[in-house]
Amino acid sequence: MVVQSRRDELVDTALRLFYTRGFNATGIDKILAEAGVAKMTLYKHFRSKEELILAALNRRDEQFRNWLMSEMEKASPHPRERLLAMFDALEEWFNGRAFKGLGFNGCAFINAASEFGDHQHPIHRTAAEHKQRIVDYLEPLCRQAGAEDPAALAEQLALLKEGAIATAQVRGMPAASRTAKAIAETLIPA
Repeated sequence: MVVQSRRDELVDTALRLFYTRGFNATGIDKILAEAGVAKMTLYKHFRSKEELILAALNRRDEQFRNWLMSEMEKASPHPRERLLAMFDALEEWFNGRAFKGLGFNGCAFINAASEFGDHQHPIHRTAAEHKQRIVDYLEPLCRQAGAEDPAALAEQLALLKEGAIATAQVRGMPAASRTAKAIAETLIPA
């Protein structure tokens, strides 16, 4: 059994609450009560709520990218099939079968960017960096799949991914991942 540090417990609890309730709507006292830590422990690790939000987003970035890449890589050794597997993984997430205990509450990074709309705000920048890391992961796969313009295809697939996430969240439509996959099949070279 892995024993979590108090800092990790605090970050994990904050991530869960921010993801399910919102960043601005979740107060520090609620996080402390759920994590079972004192305010002094919080301020030992974080100077502000903003720093805690950034730590939670960094944790989510690591969790999400590791999960997504793993799902894509175990689906197939072929780059084209891996790219398409991204949409199968999204469907699992949308249906609550990924990230046990968190369910699907949209994208933490889209949510953060909407709550912190200034593009220069550190939280907004962290959300944008996460999205860019996904594109950066997709581009070499697009190249390996034989795309004429791997950078453009990576951006197109990332846009499909984002559209599927927004549609699944806003319209309650987990099948958006299948629609996005069908479009992706027309974009990725056979």
